[in-house]
Amino acid sequence: MPDWFINLAYLIAAILFIVGIKGLTHPRTAVRGNRLGALGMLIAVVAAMLDRQVLSYEWIIAGIIVGGAIGAIMATRVQMTDMPQMVALLNGFGGISSSLVAGAALLTAVALDGANVALQFTISGAASGLVGAVTFWGSLVAFGKLQGLIGDIRFRGALPLNATLLTIALAFGVWLAIDPTANWAYWGLIGAASLLGLSLVFPIGGADMPVVISLLNSYSGVAAAAAGFVLSNNALIITGSLVGASGLILTSIMCKAMNRSLPNVLFGIGAPVDEGAASDDEVYAGKVKSAHADELAMMMETARSVVIVPGYGMAVSQAQHAVRDLVHELESRGVEVSFAIHPVAGRMPGHMNVLLAEADIPYDQMKEMDEINPLFEQTDVAIVIGANDVVNPMARTNPSSPIAGMPILNVDKARSVIVIKRSLSAGFAGIPNPLFAAENTLMLFADAKKGALDIMNALKEG
Repeated sequence: MPDWFINLAYLIAAILFIVGIKGLTHPRTAVRGNRLGALGMLIAVVAAMLDRQVLSYEWIIAGIIVGGAIGAIMATRVQMTDMPQMVALLNGFGGISSSLVAGAALLTAVALDGANVALQFTISGAASGLVGAVTFWGSLVAFGKLQGLIGDIRFRGALPLNATLLTIALAFGVWLAIDPTANWAYWGLIGAASLLGLSLVFPIGGADMPVVISLLNSYSGVAAAAAGFVLSNNALIITGSLVGASGLILTSIMCKAMNRSLPNVLFGIGAPVDEGAASDDEVYAGKVKSAHADELAMMMETARSVVIVPGYGMAVSQAQHAVRDLVHELESRGVEVSFAIHPVAGRMPGHMNVLLAEADIPYDQMKEMDEINPLFEQTDVAIVIGANDVVNPMARTNPSSPIAGMPILNVDKARSVIVIKRSLSAGFAGIPNPLFAAENTLMLFADAKKGALDIMNALKEG
């Protein structure tokens, strides 16, 4: 195919990517945006396959078959609650593929031209290898943490170690730029960058993991863009730049939502640890009030306004349809019902919105934190379904807490609070929640789905 045709196809693909990302900014247009982005990727792949530089299709076709089969299995079997882990894993795959492709292209160029390889080529290859390796190993650690396979690993001297590993990786990159025939320099860079990826993410706690995943997503885009320069592939450069920029913007937004410093996340500095934190017994002993569904139904019979706060527990139990039925029952009684959505609820932004939309909850009932927080003082009943850290008042009251300063939903200011939770177990931050022991709080210890159904049935029978 002529160059103009390939470049035109890449341009169309880039436009579709941009329009698709724009569509993802609102739930109403998210599905269309996703399809447009997928169409853009299909056009880019077909254009790359038709490029005259492709000499053999056997391995490409085999890769498409194997990769497509794995992707289909993941898409059909991975639960919505495990979506953050899958995102982390896919980020890692994107990073390592960029590193391997850049490395292979570099080896091929050196074999053909020896030391006459262009400086831009070696610098781009080194950048792709560095960022891609950090992304891959950091993403594997993030996956392990979210999956519960790895705990927090904190050690003194983490910051100097990270700086040393980065310096070593950059030194190998400079060596490669000076002498492209020094293939071992590239693999030395990969090794140092791999250790850096592990060291950066090991200290990060579960509460900050959404920010880390968003940042790693940005890294995967940067690695892809650098690989695009190595391959002289415009589509890869544009796509990688879009992913890198949008991921960094999302990371910045999430840092603000969690009151975290972006430099701290960039350099693997974990959230502060409260050495003198109160134990669960000190927070909960003799203060937690348990209630039955019948009692809670009686409380809600006189309510005029109800705000529901969905959390990860709702996602785990797939309770969104039961919650929808409860909402319909309340609305049939003239109750005004809204949903309060924290910017990082459910581990990843948009997670709760997707689940609720899946249950046909109208978008205008889902209120963002800044919109709903001023209304809690006038709310008769706030129902917390499986949420924890995002409603923990300790973020406001304890400056040494791991979540200190993190903007939260002001659920504790509602007239009455109902918390549906299986136990008093801590959230991702690993700290107790004084809300559960507050004077205006009643606990319903149950699975989120069962708890919502029990309250709805009690309302019907009442």
